[in-house]
Amino acid sequence: MTQYKYPSPKPDPHGYLRKGEGDFIKARGPAPTETPSPPRAGATTLRDNPPNTAFRRFYERGDLPISVDHKSFKNAIKWKVELDKLDYHHYLPIFFDGIREKQDPYRFLAVKGVEDLLAAGGARVLPVIPQLIIPLKTALNTRDPAVMCITLQLLQKLVACSDLVGEALVPYYRQLLPVLNIYINRNKNMGDSIDYGQQHYECLGELISDTLQLLEQRGGEDAFINIKYLIPTYESSVSA
Repeated sequence: MTQYKYPSPKPDPHGYLRKGEGDFIKARGPAPTETPSPPRAGATTLRDNPPNTAFRRFYERGDLPISVDHKSFKNAIKWKVELDKLDYHHYLPIFFDGIREKQDPYRFLAVKGVEDLLAAGGARVLPVIPQLIIPLKTALNTRDPAVMCITLQLLQKLVACSDLVGEALVPYYRQLLPVLNIYINRNKNMGDSIDYGQQHYECLGELISDTLQLLEQRGGEDAFINIKYLIPTYESSVSA
């Protein structure tokens, strides 16, 4: 007869379950009557927003031609050189990278600096568009409503600063718009927490809708179909 080196243990005649002795019943008692709530997806959870922006690094080194002009009624930004002499390819992406800052004076200087550069930029802004996409995407992907609101308001100023910027942004909708689809119905009042000297919006959803309408109006004939692909609930604001 064949001998096995590792024979099976002798079965226990009492090693079986009787009716009503299952592990679930022993450990937890009767089955729950309420259906457990589904887990949260976390789509709106705040993402990391480390203060390692290029703007902060350049400002602390003294490489940016700006300073805070302290006035009795309201602080302003003071430029040490004329704006028409600045290299927009170098400075504009740095300032856009700083718009996700939440600590002053970095936040104040970055936001006001972007506004001044866009207001004086004209045709010099268009060639820099590809360099602005990553800073804009990074700021929106923080999922921080305060940062998103100021980013969208500056995005509106970017689109409005030149007639060709709107069309130039259409190829980058896939990088910028998906996160907006999560918040387009967010109608919670944000209060003064989003008012950084900009036009006041009562809710993030309203700001997103206005931004999408501006992108469609300034983006040419391909703008709507690209917005609709990424945000299915969006309806055109341009009359046929």
